[in-house]
Amino acid sequence: MSFDNLGLVQPLLDALAAKNYTQATPIQAQAIPTVLTGRDLLGIAQTGTGKTAAFMLPSLQRLAANRPQSLRPGQIRMLVLAPTRELASQIEASAAAYGANLKTTSGVIFGGVANAKSVRTVQRGLDVLVATPGRLLDLVDQRAVDLKALEILVLDEADQMLDLGFIHALKRIVKIIPAKRQTLFFSATMPKAIQALADQYLTNPAQVAVAPVATTAERVEQRVTFVNQAEKTALLTMFFQNSQVDRSLVFSRTKHGADKVVRMLEAAGIKANAIHGNKSQPQREKALAAFRDGSVPILVATDIAARGIDIPGVSHVINYDLPNVPEQYVHRIGRTARAGADGIAIAFCDGEERAYLRDIEKLTRQKLTVEELPGGFNQAVEAMKRLKPAPKGDGGRERAPQQGQRNRRNSSGARGHAGDPQRFGLPRNDPRSDMPAERNGPKEGGRSMRGVPGAARGPVTNPIRSAPAGHGPQGQRHGGQRPAPSGQGGQGGGQGRPGGGHRRRGGGGGGGQRRAG
Repeated sequence: MSFDNLGLVQPLLDALAAKNYTQATPIQAQAIPTVLTGRDLLGIAQTGTGKTAAFMLPSLQRLAANRPQSLRPGQIRMLVLAPTRELASQIEASAAAYGANLKTTSGVIFGGVANAKSVRTVQRGLDVLVATPGRLLDLVDQRAVDLKALEILVLDEADQMLDLGFIHALKRIVKIIPAKRQTLFFSATMPKAIQALADQYLTNPAQVAVAPVATTAERVEQRVTFVNQAEKTALLTMFFQNSQVDRSLVFSRTKHGADKVVRMLEAAGIKANAIHGNKSQPQREKALAAFRDGSVPILVATDIAARGIDIPGVSHVINYDLPNVPEQYVHRIGRTARAGADGIAIAFCDGEERAYLRDIEKLTRQKLTVEELPGGFNQAVEAMKRLKPAPKGDGGRERAPQQGQRNRRNSSGARGHAGDPQRFGLPRNDPRSDMPAERNGPKEGGRSMRGVPGAARGPVTNPIRSAPAGHGPQGQRHGGQRPAPSGQGGQGGGQGRPGGGHRRRGGGGGGGQRRAG
C-alpha cells in the first residue's frame, strides 16, 4: 500500500520521498491509521519490518497538530523507550529525518556518555525523547526531565527489555507519567510475561500482528555445522578465507568470547571488530561506523546488537554460539535479508548446544540444513593452534619493552622486575620480600642472609644514606647521638653528607641551613 493512502500530511510524505520510501510495509499499513486516531496499540512484528516508521510517522503528525507555544525546561511530549544504545540512536535518527519538515524537536539519551551532555539534550524541552530506561531515571532523579505533560509513550522491543531486566525501571517510569496518554507497545515476540505487561500498560488497545510469532525471515538460507567448541574459531577462519562476504555479523554468547574471536581472526590476518556492553560508547560507534562503510566488514557482537543494528547489506549472520533463548535466534538472523534482499544464516553447534538447536527448530518449525565440515579442516585446526593472538586489552598493538619488566635478569642473576621479591630468590609470599633491600643484611648468592642461623651480621646502616667515601662507618640513625665524622671533630655539630654538603645545628652559620658542596 502507498503511503499516500494512509492519511499522512504532506510534510511527512515529502520526508519519506527523500528517503525513497513509497510503499508501506504490512505493519505500517495497519498501524499508522490506528495510531492517528489516538488509540493504544499492541504491535507484534518481527525485527526488520519497519516498526519504527509505523509508530513515529503518525505520532509526529499528532504532535505537530497540537504543538504548544513553548516547552518548559525539560518537558517531554513523546517518550520512546528502547533497550539498547544503538537502537535508541537509530530511532532518534528516524525521528529527526521524518520530522524535518514539521519542525519537531528530538533527542536521545543513554548511558556511556557524560551526564552533563544528557542534561543539555533535554534542558530546553523536546517533542520526542528516545531513551534507555536507566539514563532516563538518572535524569528524573536529578529533576532534569519533566514527564508530567507526556502525551505519547512508546515501548519498543518490549520483550528484550524484559530479557535485560528493565521491568522494575519500566514500572517506576509508568508511575511518574500521566495516566491519560496514548501508549504504543511493540514486541517481536509475545510470551506470557509480555502479554501481562501489555495488559497492565494499555487501555483497550488495537492489536496488529503481521507475522506469526518467532517466524524467521523467508529469504534467509539457514544452515548448521556440528563442530567442537574449541575448533569453532578454525571453522570461522576457514569460512571467511574461502567465502565472498559483503558484511557479516558474528554472534557470541559472552563479551569475553567476542573479544577472543576478534583476536584470533586478526592473528589469521582477517580484520574484525567487537561490540558489546563492556565497550565504551566511542568504541561502539567507531566499530559500527567501520562496519557500515565496509572498511571492517566483520563485526563480532553479543546479543546487545541483535536488535540494535539496522545496517543494510549484511549478507551473512553467523551464530558462533547458539543462544540459549530460542527467540534470540530469530532476532539475530533478522539482521540479514532486509529490504527484500537474500541472506545466509550459519550456526556452529557444539555437542552441548544440541538442546538449544532443538528448541530453535521447534520454535521456528524449520529444520536447519546440516553442512559438513570442509576439507582440510583438521589442518586448519592445527594451524590455528600455532597462531599467537595479541594479548588481551592492548587492541592488537605490540608494546615496547620497558625498564624493569619481569623477564629481564638483574644483577643477582634472578629474573624479575625491580619490585619482584624473587629477584633475590625469595618466594613471592616470603615475609622478607617487602623489606628494603638494605635492611635485609648481607647477601650471599643474591639471597638475604638476615635471620639465617649462624650468618654473619654486619652493622646496621642508615637505610636512606650511605657513608661517603673516605669517611668511617656511619652511625646508627635512630637511638643515640651521631658520632662526628673523622677529621672534623664536633665542628658545627653537623655530619658529613654525600656530595660534600653539611647540615649545621646550633652554632656556626645558622641552624637548619643547607650549603651545596
